[in-house]
Amino acid sequence: MLEASIDIRRAGIGFNHWYAVARSSEVTVRPHAVILWHQSIMLYRDRQGTIRALEDRCPHRQVKLSHGCVVEDAIECAYHGWQFNGDGHCVSVPYLTDRQKLPNCVIRRYPVREQNGFIWVFPGEGEKAEAIAPLPLEEWEHLNYIATVSAIDTQAHFSFLIENLMDMCHGHLHADLQAWADPVLAQLEASDTRVDAHYNAQSYYRIDKIYSISQLFFPSLRRLHPEPLDVSYLYPNWVATLGKDFKIVCLFCPVSATHTRAYLLHFTSLHAFRRLHKLPSGFRRWIKNLCFGAAQKMLDGLVAQDVAMIEEEQRAYLAHPKRHSYELNPTIGRVQALIRQQAESG
Repeated sequence: MLEASIDIRRAGIGFNHWYAVARSSEVTVRPHAVILWHQSIMLYRDRQGTIRALEDRCPHRQVKLSHGCVVEDAIECAYHGWQFNGDGHCVSVPYLTDRQKLPNCVIRRYPVREQNGFIWVFPGEGEKAEAIAPLPLEEWEHLNYIATVSAIDTQAHFSFLIENLMDMCHGHLHADLQAWADPVLAQLEASDTRVDAHYNAQSYYRIDKIYSISQLFFPSLRRLHPEPLDVSYLYPNWVATLGKDFKIVCLFCPVSATHTRAYLLHFTSLHAFRRLHKLPSGFRRWIKNLCFGAAQKMLDGLVAQDVAMIEEEQRAYLAHPKRHSYELNPTIGRVQALIRQQAESG
């Protein structure tokens, strides 16, 4: 079959999607360099604070523009001082003579958006960018959610990470860090853009009292109770919900066939606290900001454990690329089929 002809551990990405390449707070007055599937991209803010995304390359001597600095609305190369505007056109050469014209060189401009605390880049066909939306993250600004963010940087192909996230059976690894137990796959659905796995599980947490947040820190306070656990590969990202209290999102930024960056977001819902909703929005915003990162220790712990396993999988693959792995969870087969389909579509 054509699908099976693509080695899943070397599969490329689907380019016609929005990818979260940085947090908004990471892009300041200085250029910020990122790599999205072998493409070096430079982010910067112009005088109005608007995000610009350009190919990270000066066409003069092929050095990285991100070594330079922002001058008004342009990016200035550190080597010879050539300047390029937000559209990628050369607008200034400091030693240009009266008899010379500006070089007719243009570097690639990427569609870019700043939304819900992240910088999103569209690496595909630019004319398709407006018709496709980045993954919605309403919880980022919503006053009823407390957010925590953990950065993932793993020396492994992105397929290992998404398989890890979609397979709830690996909770054996996480001991006291995981929020659920005993997942049983109840339903599996797939299309050409997503895979949805619905598990019946037992949750350790119930956020229904003002002190319930303490369950994140004291395992002795946790009590198992049944909750639906839904996980979805909304290509190229991942979303999971545990009952009504928790939502976890992973925003993927594949770097290469052996390197993946991502952001893991954990949202704790405060919807159960109706009295809190009646308080002034300024006070609720203060509470939201004060509690930002409340689940940091748990989230960082989960990431560290998963990354260790994922990187070991990658090393095993590189040492024995033809070795067969045995899989019992049908979710993984659907995930791999979607990755191959997106890789073929380019």
